[in-house]
Amino acid sequence: MQNQNNLQGQNFNQIPPTNPQTQVSNNHGGHEIFDAHEVIAGIINMLDQYQMYEQHIQDPVLKDILQHQTTFVTQMYNTIVESFSTGQKPTTSTQVYNMTQTHDVVYGVKPTQPKKPNQSVNDLADKGLSAYMLGHTKGLSTLLAMTALEMTNPVLRRVIADSVPNFIEMSYEIFLYQNKHGYYQVPQLNMQDMNAMLKSYQAVPNQGNLPH
Repeated sequence: MQNQNNLQGQNFNQIPPTNPQTQVSNNHGGHEIFDAHEVIAGIINMLDQYQMYEQHIQDPVLKDILQHQTTFVTQMYNTIVESFSTGQKPTTSTQVYNMTQTHDVVYGVKPTQPKKPNQSVNDLADKGLSAYMLGHTKGLSTLLAMTALEMTNPVLRRVIADSVPNFIEMSYEIFLYQNKHGYYQVPQLNMQDMNAMLKSYQAVPNQGNLPH
């Protein structure tokens, strides 16, 4: 009996003490953990890449956009990391990104020089750098939207979901910059085809009562 008691005591002593922080963090599903790691790594990658782009950007307007987005995404990163680590409401809630570009879009396509890969780092220009930035924000908006659908922790799910519109807004801001400089041209249908497409649907009466 004495040996059995000693054995039980040894087994009990081998169990690590309860850590309140660990208990809080246990409300995550396995798939959610992997997705969250992918999201956080993607945001780090964007911030690291932005640092490299900044030293090559020539246009002060594009550099301001990059710096503005860097500051915002850095805070977003901290909010996501805190929510992921604790599973609780972060000290700084998700913010709303306000872009600096106007919403005027230039339509139509004008002839431009054919595109080709750069032959050296010296070939880096604002046209390509802004395209790289757009690739990051569009990719992260898609990744966060898919990830939010797999979240089980309600706080982390909300933080991730609320961050999607911000990356969409950042993408639109970069698109508008590119569009104004002729880097991202927007073709249109002819007026007859466009009107036919726009008038191809008809509204129907609502069968139920809308909530007040």
